[in-house]
Amino acid sequence: MSIEIDILNGDASWPIAEPLHQAVWGPDMVADKPWAHVKWANADLRVLIETPEDGLVCHVGIYFRTIAWNGQKVHVGGIGGVCTREDRRGRGYATMAIDAAIHTMRANEAVKFALLVCEPHNVAFYAARSWLPFTGEVYCDQPEGRIRFTAMAPYVFNIVRAPTLGTIDLCGLPW
Repeated sequence: MSIEIDILNGDASWPIAEPLHQAVWGPDMVADKPWAHVKWANADLRVLIETPEDGLVCHVGIYFRTIAWNGQKVHVGGIGGVCTREDRRGRGYATMAIDAAIHTMRANEAVKFALLVCEPHNVAFYAARSWLPFTGEVYCDQPEGRIRFTAMAPYVFNIVRAPTLGTIDLCGLPW
């Protein structure tokens, strides 16, 4: 089986990613989630995994932003919008896509660490891939203003460092 891994511009590739994203995270699937009301940032880049047999099977959004960690500006990479077609899960596609995203972040020499937020049922998945829980406070912007983000748990990945304590202000919408 051959697998195509593409890393494309976020806005330009949204029409390709949107059908998969809607199939996995459509309105009726997220209505009861604690993060259903959250306004999310658009990805700067997208990792798309396709197979000849199945087409698009996995998506990971990549985000680059200067945030504030304990009041200091830090350039970070983010991962969000991770989704795999339900009938193609358990085949390593998300791991491949996340690895490609981390590789892309490492190529951006300004990135100090990566950050994502996840639901409790995904904690073991990310922990097994060296993501560490961030036990401090995370703030972000929403249409109503700056809020403390508590809808999902934050995790960090060591690029140059992996801070696990303190206060992070995303200085924009979450991803």
